[in-house]
Amino acid sequence: MKKKVTIYTDGSSLGNPGFGGWGAILDYQGKTKELSGSQKDTTNNQMELTAVIKAIEILKEPCDISLFSDSSYVVKAIGVWLDDWQKNGWKNSAKKPVKNRDLWERYLEVSKIHDIKANWVKAHNGEIQNERCDKLARDEATKLQEKERYERF
Repeated sequence: MKKKVTIYTDGSSLGNPGFGGWGAILDYQGKTKELSGSQKDTTNNQMELTAVIKAIEILKEPCDISLFSDSSYVVKAIGVWLDDWQKNGWKNSAKKPVKNRDLWERYLEVSKIHDIKANWVKAHNGEIQNERCDKLARDEATKLQEKERYERF
């Protein structure tokens, strides 16, 4: 029987593209682990997806994952669009190349041993774990932006 893990994620971008940050919280049997990071010249969607990838990457064995994100892009892609994108040669419904294909391919690689159910949560609605992920992501983006400003002096 697979372990049941709950993952909360969020991404942030100061500018789109701009300085980005991501945050994730993993919860297994009441024990939590927080992860976060940052990147330059990125978009909000890239940070949302990076948070998911980074959280899944640290799991050491196949798990049943309940993923919670305030990104409808991430939730819809995982639950609906991803299969069609692959079948259609990484083209979306408008026959245009899928954005962030490299990240989606990485997601497919890290997620293949897991059973994942993606759930959408409303942002800034008092959901404690989502609010914490938002803070982690914003703090990382802000730190990177401030570091860049400091280094320009």
